[in-house]
Amino acid sequence: MSKLFTPLELRGMTLANRIVVSPMCQYSAERGEATDWHMIHLGHLALSGAAMLCIEATAVEPDGRITPGDLGLWDDATEAALKPVIEAIRRHSPIRVAMQISHAGRKASSHVPWEGGQLIPVAEGGWLPHAPSALPHKDDETPPLALDTAGLNRVRDAFVATARRAARLGIDAIELHAAHGYLLHQFLSPIANQRTDEYGGSRENRMRFPLEVFDAVRAEFPADRPVGVRVSATDWVEGGWTPDDTVAFAQELERRGADWIDISSGGVSPLQKIALGPGYQVQFARKVKAETGLPTMAVGLITEALQAEQILEDGDADMIAMARAMLYDPRWPWHAAAQLGATVKAPPQYWRSQPRDQKNLFGETTLGQR
Repeated sequence: MSKLFTPLELRGMTLANRIVVSPMCQYSAERGEATDWHMIHLGHLALSGAAMLCIEATAVEPDGRITPGDLGLWDDATEAALKPVIEAIRRHSPIRVAMQISHAGRKASSHVPWEGGQLIPVAEGGWLPHAPSALPHKDDETPPLALDTAGLNRVRDAFVATARRAARLGIDAIELHAAHGYLLHQFLSPIANQRTDEYGGSRENRMRFPLEVFDAVRAEFPADRPVGVRVSATDWVEGGWTPDDTVAFAQELERRGADWIDISSGGVSPLQKIALGPGYQVQFARKVKAETGLPTMAVGLITEALQAEQILEDGDADMIAMARAMLYDPRWPWHAAAQLGATVKAPPQYWRSQPRDQKNLFGETTLGQR
């Protein structure tokens, strides 16, 4: 039996297979509110056959948006805009729906990628970002504001409020974004965090605020629904966050009840030097899984069914999270199931699409004909 298509239990949630649609920023919201783009984008990915769909990085407050087009969940309007999208998915797909909740920190107030992705100055409609320390992401940028005690409390409370709204929307799971150079990763990395209080200095101190946020979110989100964390396993910069640091952080998260670790890398510095190649981040998932026992997601240039199957068979990870490959081929799970001799869920409206030599791809189906 294909490992990729075996079920997995995470707290009170059962995944039908090990394929996860990664959160992918769309930069297409209006004032943080989901639009018809999200209905189309998330709707078609919900029919992919993956076990879980993770909604893009969702800002917990307006100042926490990467761009003005970021999705948010911080007030009644942003919650109301997401509600019909979630309801449509529920009507037509059995997929589990997760949400990645995030704060951009010093990488906030940026142009969308197709407009260059650079910092938007306040004079041009941007805003002054907040961060652990008054250190800009790039040397030529305006420094962010260092978060004081009131700011830390505000951000922590914003994560909790977003988790509460996500639960009310019926979201099945939450992924806390502590990767890719955003706020919680900024606290972890000595490159971005040069505080001299209890939230800076030693690794233990730098982990303190992200762990406080995790504890607060875990306490607010329903106990039977899982909460995972996405991390950058390495900064790919000398003197930055390392894989050993990631293991230490994951061990603390495990003690606090984390349900998975989603292993990515980089993002905190433009000086990063990433060694790209197929499955280049799997090594980090393998290390965290071996040294903590926590369920892990592998992500990063995993594009082939046999490649994904081998990662799971080797015990390097428990789930395969896919982003760009899923956008390029939104029916990737169907094709993987056909290649690996497995079955996958599909809506009955699509049952007739099965190839003639794959008549059981969607399991036992009954097709009438007039």
